[in-house]
Amino acid sequence: MKVNVIGEQLSQQEIDAYIDYGKKKYRGREITEMTVTTDGDFVDLKYGFADIPFDRIRRITGYLVGTLDRFNDGKRAEEHDRVKHTVS
Repeated sequence: MKVNVIGEQLSQQEIDAYIDYGKKKYRGREITEMTVTTDGDFVDLKYGFADIPFDRIRRITGYLVGTLDRFNDGKRAEEHDRVKHTVS
């Protein structure tokens, strides 16, 4: 994890505490970077996260699908013959 400190110097113990805080607050997300900005008694924390992969889900012929690989020939033909609208 990349850690940027802007402002006052922080001890490694304090930086580790901010990292632990972020891991607890954003449980389930991978933190890739953290920026700590200090201004007197105030501390601003900004976290950067890893991209979350996702599959595109579409509603085709009444089914929610990600890909057409499991469609039989009839459903593939039905999808091919659909009227596809564009937005201009």
